[in-house]
Amino acid sequence: MTPQDSTNSEFFTLDIGGMTCASCVSRVEKALDKIPGVEAASVNLATEQAKVRIKAGSLSLMDIIKLVQKTGYEAKESSARGNPHQNMTKSFWAADGLGRVILSFLLSAPLFLPMFFMPFGIHWSLSGWWQLALATPVQFVLGWRFYKAGYKSLMAGAGNMDLLVALGTSAAYGLSLYLLLTTTHAHELYFEGSAVIICMVLLGKWLEARAKQQTSEAIRALQKLWPEHAKVLDIGLELQGSAGVSAEQCRDLPLDQVLPGDRVLVLPGERIPVDGVILLGASHVDESLLTGESEPVKKTLDCKVIGGALNGEGALVIAAEAVGVESVLSKIIHLVEDAQTQKAPIQKLVDQVSAIFVPTVIVLALITGIGNWLYFDSTSIAILRAVSVLVIACPCALGLATPAAIMAGTGVAARFGILIKDPQVLELAHKLDIVAFDKTGTLTIGKPRMLALLPFNRSSADIDQILATAAGLQLGSEHPLAKALIDAAKDKNLLPIATSASKALPGIGIEGIPSAGVFAGQTLRLQSVASLENDSEYAPILEKAQTCFDQGQTVSILMNAGAGSAGAPTAIAVIAFGDELKPNAQEAVHALNALHIRTVMLSGDNLAAATRVGNTIGIDEVFAQILPGNKAEIIQKLQNTSEGNPHFVAMVGDGVNDAPALAMADVGMAMSTGTDVAMQAAGITLMRGDPTLVKDAIDISKKTWNKIRQNLFWAFAFNTIGIPMAALGYLSPMLAGSAMALSSFCVLSNALLLKRWQPSHS
Repeated sequence: MTPQDSTNSEFFTLDIGGMTCASCVSRVEKALDKIPGVEAASVNLATEQAKVRIKAGSLSLMDIIKLVQKTGYEAKESSARGNPHQNMTKSFWAADGLGRVILSFLLSAPLFLPMFFMPFGIHWSLSGWWQLALATPVQFVLGWRFYKAGYKSLMAGAGNMDLLVALGTSAAYGLSLYLLLTTTHAHELYFEGSAVIICMVLLGKWLEARAKQQTSEAIRALQKLWPEHAKVLDIGLELQGSAGVSAEQCRDLPLDQVLPGDRVLVLPGERIPVDGVILLGASHVDESLLTGESEPVKKTLDCKVIGGALNGEGALVIAAEAVGVESVLSKIIHLVEDAQTQKAPIQKLVDQVSAIFVPTVIVLALITGIGNWLYFDSTSIAILRAVSVLVIACPCALGLATPAAIMAGTGVAARFGILIKDPQVLELAHKLDIVAFDKTGTLTIGKPRMLALLPFNRSSADIDQILATAAGLQLGSEHPLAKALIDAAKDKNLLPIATSASKALPGIGIEGIPSAGVFAGQTLRLQSVASLENDSEYAPILEKAQTCFDQGQTVSILMNAGAGSAGAPTAIAVIAFGDELKPNAQEAVHALNALHIRTVMLSGDNLAAATRVGNTIGIDEVFAQILPGNKAEIIQKLQNTSEGNPHFVAMVGDGVNDAPALAMADVGMAMSTGTDVAMQAAGITLMRGDPTLVKDAIDISKKTWNKIRQNLFWAFAFNTIGIPMAALGYLSPMLAGSAMALSSFCVLSNALLLKRWQPSHS
């Protein structure tokens, strides 16, 4: 992976080979943390990746790789993010491939099958030398991976699952070889035990690999959305209608050669290769795998389209705006991959346990062996029970419990348009008791219309001049009210008057100097009523705007910053806007109320407008006329209570001014229809502007958290119950090997049940 440079840090992703259990994860992390210059490191067993943050310029990628390799593990630069054609299947004869499993069972079958005939009075078995001949390749060829990895971990001063398997099977094999050389009774040999243990562990690793692939299906499904090529129109070709553009007029370029500004032809039924704007044509576009929206969306001239979406019935010509890593699809893959490779805070407990787990198991196995030898005076019984303890205690399930659930949960959530990028959200979502919504763009459509323009002095300028000037102040702004002003000017065939020295005033509005018209050369501001509370003209402004407030409208004031006496600002006009509620806003609030979650709305609008919206959809509490900077303060107050029991608060927003509140909340949810700043500050991104996704996001987060708890419970319970049973002789080495493999498979299968999750309203 190419490092992502920031001011003081660089980030790398490494593919780590040879990890088999939670102890391996802990050891690699400790090795990385000890490297001078490494600021933070996180290793994930399920994805077999390490994310490393270093001080800029302190280390190279090769330095990190070499230091990881010294600990006994393979390391290499991670493959390019979002490669749609990456080969996800492993070789048939790979270390965890099916070929080794089949071969190990074929060689071991003559050793353990005679056991199944004994209940029928058939006592037959191979001679000891034949057993040795079959068990040896299983032990030292197919099982060599355990010796190799176990030796490396031992040299690194720690232990792992491979070391336990190598010790256990070697003890059983060695005892059998000793008995073969010193006795003629073949039924006292235990070659089948060592061979079957290796068979079952190899089977378990193969099942794990298959399950891991299934947990990564969301990533692969997204990667497959990218077409390999794009039809790029020649630069000099004029667009004169959809009938005049054909595939013959295009160059078929590899996707990585397409640049922003290129015009791309997309035929019916093809995947859209780039993010862009439609220049020609109309169609319905299926964005379901990107946004979770089940119905195709109608797209016409000037509509934005997302790369990876499926074009419907019409040919489109698109102006490319974002390609490659800058595209929405790439960012989605980035968010999902990051979520799947990060750790939930509860994983820290698992890591602490894993650090001492393998040494503890070895000590328990020694105690078991010595205790049974003293009690039974039998070396074979002592060794076999010690072997059973070593094998059943392999901490595979413990290491997979949390990451497997996170991968499955975040993957299925992404399929329905919910991107969970912070695993800490999973531990907090089940505690939420308050959800705070921003109003504009979150609960409302966010596309208000200008409803009224009320000048303070009609003689100073006519309404058209005021509207053209106000629209000119908002040129280039993406704010919904800015677009409403520009649309209002366009409806009256007015050309917005360009301004100079334009600048945004955080928490207030926007300022600029018109280049023409009656206000040319004067500094004008378009700002909210709340920002004028301490102004000398606040009372007359409020009086003039009161009618608009009473109708629940949003009001902005056009001010001349220095036209009054002594250069005091004077009001030019009141401009009123109206917005529509989203169709599902009421349903979303009622769904949260059904979960006994209190709902709150934060708005910069006047109290009447905000209260009207809140009452319509059933909001429990409304905060109105608040400045953007105060939203974070309100979230903090909602979190703190006088009773001493803190509330857990989620914030849902879509704008730049929501970012501090999203970061302050326990769980931040950003609408992807808003700004990138909001999405960066939030732990969850909702890919559709649908407020019902809030309840769905809470639901899948709770279910993922429950799977994590279930997996950890069963992983710990398995070892808590299994180790004493093995020590007391209730589990043979073969059964211990089978149970160990089964535990890992059960943990992964339990996590994969999350793939059946469906949003409640779909």
